[in-house]
Amino acid sequence: MARHARDDDTPDLPEDAPEGRPEGAKDSPARRPARRRSRKGRDRDISLPDSTSMAGQVLIAMPSMQDPRFARSVICLCAHSSDGAMGIVLNKAIENLSFDDLLKQLDVAPVPPQRRIALHAGGPVEGGRGFVLHTADWSSEGSLQVDPELALTASVDILKAIAGGGGPRRGLLALGYAGWGPGQLEEELQQNAWLNVSPDEALIFEEEENDAKWRRALAKLRVDPLLLVSVAGRA
Repeated sequence: MARHARDDDTPDLPEDAPEGRPEGAKDSPARRPARRRSRKGRDRDISLPDSTSMAGQVLIAMPSMQDPRFARSVICLCAHSSDGAMGIVLNKAIENLSFDDLLKQLDVAPVPPQRRIALHAGGPVEGGRGFVLHTADWSSEGSLQVDPELALTASVDILKAIAGGGGPRRGLLALGYAGWGPGQLEEELQQNAWLNVSPDEALIFEEEENDAKWRRALAKLRVDPLLLVSVAGRA
């Protein structure tokens, strides 16, 4: 579970995705950030998609998932390439931090805002960093196009736009993310840790209890979770 923002750990919504991974996560799935090389030669964490990319797909944890951080999780893959993958957990709501509180921490006006979006624990990597997953009708210079319908933005500009009544039509703010190293996601899919399905706006953005979102995702595959066993499956 991602850490919640504190006064000494304020999410700064950087233009680059964060580096690092959670302590003790080396034997767990969805643990490492994807990386790519920028034009200046330094490492960056959000990989550009390639022809085999699953970016935009939604991962659904199998009932047999043993890692408690990802049990019954639903994850939107935001980037996927030969360098690895990163995604945002969609069904882990943050209860003890409000959107208004976060705006105050970041000195973003106005507070109260004209609009609000939900806060989620997006994954165990860099839980003090923020990412807005949103519809692709809004973008900024630092936005990553996930697929034709979705984008990911990690700059404070999008929070300013939303607080002022503008910004994307729909969005959610995630603290932290889930990351996979090269080939790791593919291995987990072969081991039947995940199902995957094409997303829709309701699955991505509608607020539901954790279990309800997981069941909604399975329903898109017409799968009864009570009948699931560890067999491979892809949408």
